[in-house]
Amino acid sequence: MLSFQKLINLFWHLPQAVLANLIYGFPSRKLIVIGITGTSGKTSVCHLLHHILTKAGYKAALLSTVSVPGLHVTNPEPFTLQKLLRSYLDKKHTHVVLEVTSHGLDQNRNWGIKFKYGLITNITHEHLDYHRTFANYRQAKLKLLQMSENKVSFTPSDNFFKANNNAASAIAAKMGIKPTVIDKALKTFPGVPGRMEFVRLKPFNVVIDFAHKPDALEKALLYLRSKTQKRLIAVFGCAGLRDRLKRPLMGEISGRLADITILTAEDPRTEDVNQIIQAIKAGYKTKKKLYLEPDRQKAINLAVKLARPGDTVACFGKAHEQSMCFGTIESPWSEHQAVRKALKLCNY
Repeated sequence: MLSFQKLINLFWHLPQAVLANLIYGFPSRKLIVIGITGTSGKTSVCHLLHHILTKAGYKAALLSTVSVPGLHVTNPEPFTLQKLLRSYLDKKHTHVVLEVTSHGLDQNRNWGIKFKYGLITNITHEHLDYHRTFANYRQAKLKLLQMSENKVSFTPSDNFFKANNNAASAIAAKMGIKPTVIDKALKTFPGVPGRMEFVRLKPFNVVIDFAHKPDALEKALLYLRSKTQKRLIAVFGCAGLRDRLKRPLMGEISGRLADITILTAEDPRTEDVNQIIQAIKAGYKTKKKLYLEPDRQKAINLAVKLARPGDTVACFGKAHEQSMCFGTIESPWSEHQAVRKALKLCNY
């Protein structure tokens, strides 16, 4: 028997995708579309690959979490998606790098897209509030490979920078781009806003990163530990009305890898932010210093106030996003501006 979500996908999302393709003339058929999905790293890999393609002389478009202003979802609904693909085609683009999500795949938002290449960065714990089981989540991700003419694999790595480079390079190599061009492009890659972005280096590091999943948080903290002379201070929360199972997992990870943890708000939505914080705290199994500050600005202020030369302050979970949801209201938010305010308040 089909679940309610499956019925919605079949009788609502799929017809929309079919209609959108018909209206915009199946634009992907005249483009080389590269689809990239995964629990973490997919945005960075998309931007890396786009940079490589551009340096290789291709006119390539990029559709990712951070590349389209005003887009509040990674994988747009079918009419927006097909309209964007049509606009890229009309502007004489030949290639499109498309970030794809498990929700988009499950809901048939990408139906009709001719993927020339497909790659999965990784599959770890996330979005079980929607998919219910890890098996369902994994199956949704694998749909991208089933839809792709060329399935691309790469050499994994515990170092997420190396893993991202390997993934982007593998696709580029599969496309026939010369290794010298790929290597040169990787060396000139400017990075992605809000992805392991060092916004201050002295007298201590301040980093903004989008890690909001257990695996991503663990990899980010492990990397920052290697770049930190003294203490590592982590500031993060968990989103409301989303995967509740990951909350204690993230508390355990931060307790194990950071020296100081400050738990705060990250889009609590209609949930009580303090209850979310307590759920994260439940996994914190260490006597290291832990602060609970539901006001995110105050939490960042506190992190900067605590920081000493040689420390690293890492703010996770918001990154490039321009709003934070409280109740049902999206309120303006800038992580970069919040960091600047905290630094100014502490006379830096």
